[in-house]
Amino acid sequence: MPEATERPYILHMFTATPQMSPFDVNMAADAGYQIVVPYCNVGEESVVQLTQDAIFSRGPKGVSRTGIFIGGRDVMLAADMLDLARQAMVPPFEVSVFADPSGAYTTAAALVALVERHLKQEHKAELDGKRVLILGGTGAVGRVSAAMAASLGADVVIASHTSRARATQVSDEINRRFDIATSGVATGSPADLHAALARAEIVFATAAAGVQLMTAADLAHAKHLLIAADVNAVPPEGIAGVNVMDDGKPLTGSARHDAIGIGALAIGNVKYQVEHRLFVRMRTGGKPVYLGFPEAFDEARAIASGNA
Repeated sequence: MPEATERPYILHMFTATPQMSPFDVNMAADAGYQIVVPYCNVGEESVVQLTQDAIFSRGPKGVSRTGIFIGGRDVMLAADMLDLARQAMVPPFEVSVFADPSGAYTTAAALVALVERHLKQEHKAELDGKRVLILGGTGAVGRVSAAMAASLGADVVIASHTSRARATQVSDEINRRFDIATSGVATGSPADLHAALARAEIVFATAAAGVQLMTAADLAHAKHLLIAADVNAVPPEGIAGVNVMDDGKPLTGSARHDAIGIGALAIGNVKYQVEHRLFVRMRTGGKPVYLGFPEAFDEARAIASGNA
């Protein structure tokens, strides 16, 4: 078929959920995609057909201006869908694919990258060997941040407010998937929470917005705490004393004078830059790329370190 000199940039957005995230639609448009089309309730069985429908209709020039985004809420399913889309390509009919379910890949990347930076700057230490407690760790951001921290050698404990069985189930799932070692713990009672905090050096709060996981009284039990990082931007704060704007600010009420906090807007600023840059990389890179949470983490580390 004849090639047009200028074809629009089209992004096809797949999600297994009933709606695509408006946040991601906005981000795609701001990154230069001119036509953004959401496809909802997309299961694994539909990915290959949808991908091949997208790649065979535009010719080589058009396919270079086409991308696929994978959203949803299930971080494992999104990773599987990314792999299926990659396998469905028939070069030279090949497009870039970016997965970021619930923003979990880019948010977790920003969270871990900022913790890593402040750990080096303020405490002259690495994540390797550090004891990390992830409150609300069974959700999307908790799972991905656990995988990232554990891959750097941290001793990661995933906490569930519901039960130890739930935390262990999630821990076992990500251990098998990513060949890492994490463990699970219950934090539903004050005694359980305080016991988990007593050994933690770094705490992530990754539960749903508007849920406080750690009060000022709880904070006193974290006697080894170096960094507390909270992704919740909706009051009340997920960790008492960590303001949304904090980016390495001393943590009031901590048992250690050198403990610091990292708040949701500091994390969100890096997350926003990561997602924007990955969308732009898809559109302008010149060759197809496949972007999941390892690529998001690489981008976040570059931004956090000032090397991007």
